[in-house]
Amino acid sequence: MTHIPLQAPPLAELRRRSSTKWRTYSDEVLPLFVAELDFPLAPAITDVLARAVALGDTGYTPPDPGIRAAFSAYARRRWEWDVAPARVRSTTDVMTGVVELLRATIAPGDRVVITPPVYPPFADCITEAGGTVERVALADTGDGWMLDLAGIEAAFAGGARAMLLCNPHNPTGTVHSGDTLAALAGLAAEYGAVVISDEIHAPLTQPGIRFTPYLASSPAAARTGYAVTSASKTYNLAGLKCAVMVTAAEETAAVVDALPAEVEWRTGLFGALSNVAAFAPESDAWLGSLLAALDENRRLLADLLEEHVPGARYRMPDAGFLAWVDLSALGWGDNPAVKILREAKVALHYGPAFGAEGVGHVRINFGCSPDVLREAIERIGALVRT
Repeated sequence: MTHIPLQAPPLAELRRRSSTKWRTYSDEVLPLFVAELDFPLAPAITDVLARAVALGDTGYTPPDPGIRAAFSAYARRRWEWDVAPARVRSTTDVMTGVVELLRATIAPGDRVVITPPVYPPFADCITEAGGTVERVALADTGDGWMLDLAGIEAAFAGGARAMLLCNPHNPTGTVHSGDTLAALAGLAAEYGAVVISDEIHAPLTQPGIRFTPYLASSPAAARTGYAVTSASKTYNLAGLKCAVMVTAAEETAAVVDALPAEVEWRTGLFGALSNVAAFAPESDAWLGSLLAALDENRRLLADLLEEHVPGARYRMPDAGFLAWVDLSALGWGDNPAVKILREAKVALHYGPAFGAEGVGHVRINFGCSPDVLREAIERIGALVRT
């Protein structure tokens, strides 16, 4: 099926928004830092939220707002993943789910593996849950990245009790292969570790690239793992507060069921309503159009960097709307986003925030109009020429 790419509203309209992306910097700055999309919401989401407001339907979230069945059907439709609705529980957001699962599966001081460069809150969540961060960097293959399974095995053998997996990976956009995930699950089973997989970017996997849910990668993964995900990244719903925790075995389901009732009670009603609408078949065409827009932009970014920022090193992501770009060759210091913000008035995410592996890097949000992306890279290019 051919999809027409979505069109982002004009900048003047976007600047009327009150979210982090549009309220952190002054209007002279182009904000390509935080992971918010500029595109209009899926019509089914707009409709359900407008109806709720019109009805004054702004109370507490019911015990089952429909998200269990909706996510189960979505997983089967998109990834051929059979998820029992009873094994789906909701919570406020993905990082809340991660923290609560860590609290339930590790002891204070236990080491938890992360794979930098990786989403900065991972380290904070481990500390919040009482754990200790153990870093095993992604392996650079020369044309992409993959998990360093030997390094992860050494960490497990040395006593690490858990791992936070980012699948697809933020910031590189890497979609880990099913074989790699199955190998990771085998290590977790061998050493008695658990894997908590953040799969929030999964619906943003580009056509032709296969996303494998961790829990579906092998029987060992089903026994050792938990998945935490949400419609919030793909459908731009972060402010509405809803995520799901998914299990695939009786033992892990029992852990989730034993979490304090408040973990699920904190789910936002608008978040639940909008997640159900996002996961419905009615939103599939919108998602196809979004993916087409993002595919155009990830390719446009490659062309723009080649033309305006020679020396930039960029590999197109397999998933998501975030680009991991190495600007080390430009000599703009460990954190080039500082210079870019100050002199080009373009806000990018600081590379070193993702770990030592991010020195000299920036993360660029290309979930915007081609015109905004073009202007941003041209502004950065002007710094190269001066």
